[in-house]
Parts: sequence; structure tokens; C-alpha cells
Amino acid sequence: MRLLCSVFAAAVLALAASAGNAQPQQGTGTAAADMLRVPDWLVGTWTLVRCDNVYPDGHRVELYGPHPQGLWMIDAHGHYMMQMVRAGRAPFAAGDKSKGTPEEYRAASLDSNAHFGSVAVMDKQMRTHIEQASFPNWNGHGGSTGYTLDGNQLTYIVAKPSSGAAEGAHGEVVWQKLD
Repeated sequence: MRLLCSVFAAAVLALAASAGNAQPQQGTGTAAADMLRVPDWLVGTWTLVRCDNVYPDGHRVELYGPHPQGLWMIDAHGHYMMQMVRAGRAPFAAGDKSKGTPEEYRAASLDSNAHFGSVAVMDKQMRTHIEQASFPNWNGHGGSTGYTLDGNQLTYIVAKPSSGAAEGAHGEVVWQKLD
């Protein structure tokens, strides 16, 4: 259930509609290519504010706890790297990543999410393409979603999250720009 956001994420990302392999471009001189852009307001470093599943009755599930941590870094060409984690994760008792218990591996997987790829904006839609993700089912996938920008806070909805979709939930991800 916690793997929803990256969405990116779902991230912005891992969205229901396929975006193909669209790569963000800056003004290329052709009308079609110029519609797919990385606006200046999107470029920079963002910190995670919230990553929730929201159910039809309005209740929320905080996928990474009440104080999630995460960074989303986007360059001027639309290349991005995103990571989200639950604050206060427990270390592996053995102190060795290769010697975790099944419970430790499960918590490590559910309490973190990372991926990288490309992001752009076209016609008031944020379009993403995930190249590689810590959740391998997202590798090579993309999509688009609407978004709202309120000052330095960006919110987008993941209409069909990887968790909770059968129960009618949607994802809501909120980022705050740092620079």
C-alpha cells in the first residue's frame, strides 16, 4: 500500500494512462515538440509534504507515516530522481543488507520508494516516464495527470494507485519547492 507514490510519483507517477516514451524537450522550433516542456517553475529540488491514499468516504492513509521524507530533483531537461521514505525506519538487526529477516525486507520495501526518469508539462498535464524504479513493475511506464500549483506547493492526483484502487481510492502527492 505504501508503494503508491512514487508515482511519482507517481510519481507523479505510475499513472494509469500510458504516456509512451515521450521525452521532455525545450523549444525545438516545431509546434508539437514545443507543447512538451519543462517549465522553469518545475525545475529544482522539491521536498515531500504528503503522500496519501484518499478513499471515497474522505479518510486518508498516510503511506509513509505522518512525517514522510522525500526529495524530487528535476533538471532543466526534465530528467528527475525521486525518493520517498518513512521517517524513523528501523535498521536491520544484523547490520548487513544481505542478512535481513523477511520482516526487515518487507518493511524496507514498503517504507521506501525511489525512481528516476523524465517529466514534462503539456496542456496543463504533467507527463512522466519512469526509466527505473525500486518497484520494478513501474520500469518503463509513464502517464499523465492534472496538477495544481499553489505558490511553491505542487499537488497531483494519481487516479489509479498501485494500492487501494479496488477500494476506490486515489493517490494524492504534495511537494514543496526548496529553491
